[in-house]
Amino acid sequence: MLIKNNIATLDQMNNTAGSYSLIGAKVPRDAGVAAKLRAAGIVLLGKSNLSQWANFRSSNSSNGWSAYGGQCTGAYYPNQDPSGSSSGSGVGSSVGLALASLGTETSGSILAPSAQNNLVGIKPTVGLTSRALVIPISEHQDTVGPMARTVSDAAYVLSIIAGKDENDNYTSAQPWNSPPDYTQALNFSSLRGARIGVPRNVLSSGEVYQPLLDAFEDAISIMKQAGATIVDNANFSAYHEFIADNNETFGKGAVVLDADFVSDLANYFSELTVNPKNIKSLADVSNFTQIFKLEEYPQRDTFEFDQSLSLGYNNTDPRFWDAYQFTSYLGGEGGVTGALNANNLDALILPTDYAYAIPAFAGLPVVTVPLGFYPSNFTVVKDKNWGLVEVGPNIP
Repeated sequence: MLIKNNIATLDQMNNTAGSYSLIGAKVPRDAGVAAKLRAAGIVLLGKSNLSQWANFRSSNSSNGWSAYGGQCTGAYYPNQDPSGSSSGSGVGSSVGLALASLGTETSGSILAPSAQNNLVGIKPTVGLTSRALVIPISEHQDTVGPMARTVSDAAYVLSIIAGKDENDNYTSAQPWNSPPDYTQALNFSSLRGARIGVPRNVLSSGEVYQPLLDAFEDAISIMKQAGATIVDNANFSAYHEFIADNNETFGKGAVVLDADFVSDLANYFSELTVNPKNIKSLADVSNFTQIFKLEEYPQRDTFEFDQSLSLGYNNTDPRFWDAYQFTSYLGGEGGVTGALNANNLDALILPTDYAYAIPAFAGLPVVTVPLGFYPSNFTVVKDKNWGLVEVGPNIP
């Protein structure tokens, strides 16, 4: 398997989040999930490139680019945007460089590159898989999960990496001492009698490409034929509040990530046993990035660093707790769990691009599966900053 270049290993591989600032840094042990893979007999072939700092550096960079790793592109169209931030994990699995890969997600970073690269991706509940010695963004939203070409492979990998870890206290909330074998849920008849909800209000708030909507409706028909009851308009009750808060500069969702980033990144650095660049804080990272030529600043800015530092407090501040309570409500009672309970549902379904932001706020799980491809005559849509092809002919 491949693992994302923010998951530490005690070997000759660097763990850098794509930054030159951590070249040569060493950790005291394998990350919890890496240790579980090795214990299961899996060979770690290497680290996969990522959107630098898990897409938490710039407002004008590109998915799949890091200073240390360069630009990763998808395999389905020339110069294809691989999506991010687990970009290399997505491409590496999609072209068969490995059985599967590990990605990490704060909001969309497993799900989006899995969808863009025709993979099954599982974003586990926060606390189901250990984040110990994984370079963080947010302890309240980060999670580690598999990206594979089949549901079976993804389920096998999840069964290996799930479980408690004394180095990540979030995992102590699990209701079992040994996690379940997720492959036991691989059942062709499992949709019989299931109640599946569609939060239509999410799809009514912005532009959705017609081929994507058509494929989604086809998938709903298949679920009905397989015995599922589809409950339409199982909407998120606080979706209007989510849209109003969806402001990366002032929204409470941004406060949670910014404050966590300041605290959690410093905690990771404090565990390093070798730290050649003496990086101890986000301020140190920002200073290094802005003066080290190969980091390509200012062509690629440090917007996320600047914003986190300008917040002026970390996740021990009461203002953080207020923001976190609100975002937990948006994702839970006003979002996913509220819709599930109000409609007596087993699950909710959406096209993947519209499925990850709200569950992320409440640390809730999402699974993405392939939905098809854009038509061969579909118009190419490029990223406005760097020209990567986001949507185009035959892209998943």
